[in-house]
Amino acid sequence: MTNSQVRVRFAPSPTGYLHVGGLRTALYNFLFAKKNNGKFILRIEDTDRNRYVEGAVENLIKALKWAGLQYDEGPDIGGPFGPYMQSQRLEIYKKYADELISRGKAYYCFCTPERLEVLREEQQKMKLPQAKYDKHCLHLSNSQIEENLAKGIPKVVRLNVEPDQKIEFDDIIREHVEFDSNNVDDQVLIKSDGYPTYHLANVVDDHLMQITHVIRGEEWLSSTPKHVLLYDAFGWERPKFAHLPLLLNPDRSKLSKRQGDVAVEDYRDKGYLREALINFVALLGWNAGDDKEFYYLNELIEKFSLERVNKAGAVFDLQKLNWLNAEHLRRKPDTELLLLLKEEISKSELKDKNIPDGKLLLIIAAMKERVTFVKDFIFNCMYFYKSPSEYEQKAVEKNWREDTPQHLLKLKSEFEKLVNPTKEDYEHALSKVADELNIGKGKLIHPLRLAVSGQSTGPGMFDLLFILGKDEVLNRIESAIKNIKV
Repeated sequence: MTNSQVRVRFAPSPTGYLHVGGLRTALYNFLFAKKNNGKFILRIEDTDRNRYVEGAVENLIKALKWAGLQYDEGPDIGGPFGPYMQSQRLEIYKKYADELISRGKAYYCFCTPERLEVLREEQQKMKLPQAKYDKHCLHLSNSQIEENLAKGIPKVVRLNVEPDQKIEFDDIIREHVEFDSNNVDDQVLIKSDGYPTYHLANVVDDHLMQITHVIRGEEWLSSTPKHVLLYDAFGWERPKFAHLPLLLNPDRSKLSKRQGDVAVEDYRDKGYLREALINFVALLGWNAGDDKEFYYLNELIEKFSLERVNKAGAVFDLQKLNWLNAEHLRRKPDTELLLLLKEEISKSELKDKNIPDGKLLLIIAAMKERVTFVKDFIFNCMYFYKSPSEYEQKAVEKNWREDTPQHLLKLKSEFEKLVNPTKEDYEHALSKVADELNIGKGKLIHPLRLAVSGQSTGPGMFDLLFILGKDEVLNRIESAIKNIKV
């Protein structure tokens, strides 16, 4: 490979949604490219037509762009090595398969599915470690091959794997890896429908697109000897390989949809910030060698190296993702949170309410330390937007006494005297009433919070009163006195 610039690719199959494991692969490729002033390429590997899902390509592109992983070349933006959809490159693969056949490195196989099934069953009975093709069609004469081709008998193209060979390669994460060629099947390169298999298309494209580093999940490690054999058969320089650790559930089983969300879209729709998801996914199998856990994307680019990716599987810890989401949210400017909150409001039951920006900014300031998601600025404190229709029962039992209504009426009359009250004005008024009644301030604060919010917890009491405004506070005190029964 003459290209000295780092070139990496993310090459998903359009089979539905973008898995968080796929997001991590894309992220590590992106970080590696940016760190090394290289190029990050998106290629769609859509040659398995049975698994192709309509709309999946658009979903993949949308999810990557939402996550902020902008690629330099890809199906929707083009580039010097297109097309970037494998289904549009079929002639290229046929040409290279023909080249391998002409050099004895590959051969036509005309075996029927029935013969292959019988062969597989026989090998299973013999307790062989894996079913392998028996090279039957490798020994056909030229005239037999020509005759079969002329008759249009269904065929595939297989790689001719030499027996008793040691297949070796170096992996940036796994280090030195060896396979025995006796355990590698004569894999199919071109299927009977004329489409290439993953193996041929992957190697041809990586070579033609001048990919310097193949960074992908550990599940592809067992395919790598097949790819190495193909590079060698073509006489091409191999890229450097790096196989990323598996993502695991907390019980250390492989991360799967059965145990929870695995699609990037699910996390986006649940309200996770892209910055938090990217930060979290970056730490699934990688660390910078210190205790730092909070990163922005530009910091990840600066710190990232493949050498610090672990071999061991990485546990997907939802609590840590939630913590990171809260941290990223807290560090956003209030003006940015305002835009996000308004977007959430437009999708909620409050969409028809005209809530001034000034009030929303006050709510953000009061609740910032108490939320994990933007939507929590609504659903954790609905009392800011509408009067409570019910009151927390435990708090009523604990804080609402026989004399509470009289105390609150006295407090209400003190509040009525205030003109455009500040937080401090509310606080002074409450202290004054507590002194006059000769009770602790808590005897007023707890029932007052219950009266105006319906809850026993929340932001500072006087922040709450100030944000609600005098008239609303007075109405809610009156309503609580009328509706809370003990």
